[in-house]
Amino acid sequence: MEEREQKLRTWFEMWLRQSDEGAEALFDRDAVYIESWGPEYRGLEKIRHWFREWNTRGVVLRWDIRQFFHKGNQTVAEWVFENRMGNGKAEAFEGMTLVRWTAEGKICFLQEFGCNQDRYDPYERGPEPQFRDGQALWF
Repeated sequence: MEEREQKLRTWFEMWLRQSDEGAEALFDRDAVYIESWGPEYRGLEKIRHWFREWNTRGVVLRWDIRQFFHKGNQTVAEWVFENRMGNGKAEAFEGMTLVRWTAEGKICFLQEFGCNQDRYDPYERGPEPQFRDGQALWF
């Protein structure tokens, strides 16, 4: 369990350092990575390409792990994430990552789930819901 947790910490720290050095020690060469808003990357080389390309457009400011859950060959990490893109757009959200591990201890499947931090009670003013206008965020 501790080894798996450390590997996920290493992955998040790689984003903070903007360096994918060591990705081959974390991911199986046929790994699948699914972001919370839809993109899917198949294979270590595609994951590394995405990582490098994304880091030319933005910077991860925070990716803090709150807790881990383990069951069999799976781990879930709950976290808080913040980034800033080169165009000035900033994002912050909470999320979870589901990981499946190979027998050799590498990530073979990773799927992220995001949750908006801008929450509200739609029943605050009575029994009829009052939803906010505007586009919902992508997760």
